[in-house]
Amino acid sequence: MDSEQKKPIADRLWDFLASVKLAIVIFAFIAVTSIIGTVLEQQGDPRENIQILAKLFGESLAPALYSVAEALGFTDMYRSWWFTGLLIIFAVNLVICSIDRLPRIWKIIREPMGPLPKEQLRTLPLSREMTVKAKLDATKDALSSALKKARLHATGLKDADGFSFFAQSGKYSRLGVFMTHFSILVIMIGAVIGVRFGFKAFLNLPEGAISNVAFSGNDRDIPLGFDIRCDNFRVDFWGASDMPKEYRSWLTIIKDGKEVMRKSIAVNEPLTFEGVTFYQSSYGIVPGSLGQGMFIFNVVSKDGSRSTVNLKMGDSVRIPGTSVSATIVDFSPALRFDQHGHPMTYANQMVNPAALMEFSENGANSFRGWVLMRRPETWQLRDGSRVEFLDYWGVEFTGLQVRKDPGVWIVYVGCIAMSIGLIIAFFMSHRRLWIKLVEEKNATRVIVGGIANKNRAAFERKIDGLLSALRKQIEGGK
Repeated sequence: MDSEQKKPIADRLWDFLASVKLAIVIFAFIAVTSIIGTVLEQQGDPRENIQILAKLFGESLAPALYSVAEALGFTDMYRSWWFTGLLIIFAVNLVICSIDRLPRIWKIIREPMGPLPKEQLRTLPLSREMTVKAKLDATKDALSSALKKARLHATGLKDADGFSFFAQSGKYSRLGVFMTHFSILVIMIGAVIGVRFGFKAFLNLPEGAISNVAFSGNDRDIPLGFDIRCDNFRVDFWGASDMPKEYRSWLTIIKDGKEVMRKSIAVNEPLTFEGVTFYQSSYGIVPGSLGQGMFIFNVVSKDGSRSTVNLKMGDSVRIPGTSVSATIVDFSPALRFDQHGHPMTYANQMVNPAALMEFSENGANSFRGWVLMRRPETWQLRDGSRVEFLDYWGVEFTGLQVRKDPGVWIVYVGCIAMSIGLIIAFFMSHRRLWIKLVEEKNATRVIVGGIANKNRAAFERKIDGLLSALRKQIEGGK
């Protein structure tokens, strides 16, 4: 304790920043605060976060807890000064730990190998000894062959009392931990760049609409630097159910007044342009748009004549080759018939869209019928002609998640480096082996010593296999 107090302040500060205990404490703080940041939606709607807290702690405590969390920066945690400070301290700790330990490790890596006295070999962590009934030269040749088969590139050297072999492998595996430290720093740098210079936003874009901004959780406009247009949106369902199978948007990117990119996106099939990525997230009906959209029909006569028409509510179309005309008089986004056969709308989404059409021939003999988009059997008319309901365009919006993360590729590089570093650190080891051959009367004593910084058991098995192969080779040669 007295010696610690006698140290200069700079040395004590260095020891503190190089401490593994400090790394554990800082990492624990980062982990705990990150859990809170995961529970609370970052830059999200205060009402949604209060609802989350109400589920966890009750409605009476939720508003007060939200106020505390907001004051401490937990609603925008990854941009807060204190979280950035934790990352900086953790980074400094990693760098100083590496600088503090690297010279000693590097000295071990660069240390040249040479023969060791037999007395010292017997004191090493891995030590074996046996006698073979063969002359020194024959044993040396057999051992050299066994070492090659074991893929150990050993150096041989004649000395005063016999012959020595020494070899090592994996000496640079000691740097695996430093590569892991480096990868953590790279990942942190990439994450900070992504948080500081990127954004996470949303955009509800109606069919046919164009936007050059997205919106953050606090409704702040975020310029995109280009225009994006929703050309179409469509939902496919599982069979006759109302469970969505896939929802897909057809988008166009417009830059400087020119269409530069078109792509259809679905869940897990995003569009990326100039570092901004658009993910398919949700969909819905634009408020007040029902009755204002464009009906798209294929009108097919009984002899196969076909035409595609775009109609508004109240518009009429004549069936090719006939005197029959059809007029749109009503629409339902989700049509169902009750037990009495009366039509009803059972949902506010476009799950079973249907158009009520009035058919007449020369202005007389009129009748009505519902034409359902998802029920082709309702398209067939009495005379064999068809009215195919293809789409009701301009009433739905596509919900897009919009993200820009300029640090993502740095994070990917860091993750790759971390994977390599962890493989080296956990599955490779620095192994050093010494073998001493001492000639005795009509025999040779083989003394083996080894050191492994990791996975000692595997190295021990390798030494035992080497000695077993040596004995078999000498005995087989007799």
